[in-house]
Amino acid sequence: MSSVEDVSKEWEEGQRLRYLRTLVDLAANIIMQTGLERAEAERMVEDMRRRILRLFPGKEETYDLIYRPRFERLIREFAVRGRQSAVSN
Repeated sequence: MSSVEDVSKEWEEGQRLRYLRTLVDLAANIIMQTGLERAEAERMVEDMRRRILRLFPGKEETYDLIYRPRFERLIREFAVRGRQSAVSN
């Protein structure tokens, strides 16, 4: 492999890592600042997981070690448990 190909692959990896960081930070901020219901936050995190694994195929275990605990903590601390219905029976 030529050094040009090596540099190109390193640059591409850096781009994917920056995008990953942006996705994770965005999801974390949304959970912390918007008062999402727990179910909504969990759906968003699952969507985020799918996106991350498309960027880094085969890295499920790494996701589970690094990001799953972070998102679980954020949901536990900031997501709203569920809103009461406006209409009572």
